[in-house]
Amino acid sequence: MAAHDKAESGAGKVPELAWLRRLVTALALVMMLGIAVVAATLWLRLSPSLPELPAAITLPQGETAAAVTFARDWTVVVTGKGTILLFDRGGKLRQAVAPDS
Repeated sequence: MAAHDKAESGAGKVPELAWLRRLVTALALVMMLGIAVVAATLWLRLSPSLPELPAAITLPQGETAAAVTFARDWTVVVTGKGTILLFDRGGKLRQAVAPDS
């Protein structure tokens, strides 16, 4: 064996290198844990929560729904004629607003 081979084999036993190897491994684990936490947080925050829908909504005679949206306590239906219908959580018609012509 050459003299430089013995020097290289002793380099693996330097305590600072062992500490550096453990530090890099720990930092990699912490980084992976952080990525998992960020991904879980985004998944929980961005997952759609469905609104509480009434069992049935009955539109007035001759009306068809053109758009439906959900507020905190209301279900709002815009009809084909432009009338805005407000239904409560139970599906009962509370108010009808006619458009200004």
